[in-house]
Amino acid sequence: MKLTVCELSNNWIDTDEYKALLAHLDTEKSDFLLLPEMPFSTWLAGTNHVDSARWKEAVDAHQSWIERLAEFNTPIIAGTRPILKNGVPHNEGFIWTKATGAVGVHEKYYLPDEEGFWEATWYRRGDGVFEVGKINGITFGFLICTEMWFNHRAREYGKAGMEILLCPRATPSTSSSSWLAGGRAAANVSGAFCLSSNFNGRNTQDMDFGGTAWIIEPEEGEVLGTTNVKAPVLTKEVDLEDAAAAKATYPRYVKE
Repeated sequence: MKLTVCELSNNWIDTDEYKALLAHLDTEKSDFLLLPEMPFSTWLAGTNHVDSARWKEAVDAHQSWIERLAEFNTPIIAGTRPILKNGVPHNEGFIWTKATGAVGVHEKYYLPDEEGFWEATWYRRGDGVFEVGKINGITFGFLICTEMWFNHRAREYGKAGMEILLCPRATPSTSSSSWLAGGRAAANVSGAFCLSSNFNGRNTQDMDFGGTAWIIEPEEGEVLGTTNVKAPVLTKEVDLEDAAAAKATYPRYVKE
């Protein structure tokens, strides 16, 4: 299976970046694409000035773009989207296929609230359910950005048979190495391939996004590849049976 991750600027829609991403997917004949966190609008949580109209605009923008995902010519696409659930704002991880459309899998539960990432100010935490989702016979789990640091969730997902752990992010350049280390740990404890995509470029006046999308293998948490500004899209071919094999080895087999 060919897996693709990417780093995108916060204004990539209908630009040369968009065209380059489509060209890469077409050339590589990728089976799966992970997008960054809430990719189809500017990053709302860069400011703590909440605007319900902007949230609604972001909801509509994501819905409009999700309806265009067939343009990517990729069988499975995942990311997160802003939603209104009973009038309450949430950040929902979704997986899209042409047959099913976008299926909500998990609502982000662990929310930061600090400069550049005022997420608990902008929206509410989800229902706290961390369950695997199965699409086209593949078992996925979501740890959206900050959730990746709650490592027991990755282990629980692994015990539930997860093959691919999805970590869409919006994280700063000052901590890229720490995030990559966290991704390696999540892959190692879950025995699953860990994928992450992120924004690059400007977030706030004093802060840039960190890019550094990755694909990490499940047995030793080795990094198969990362992106950078000059090579913002990465595709790797993997064997999902490696995830099943990893779960029978250390440290995954150790009982609680």
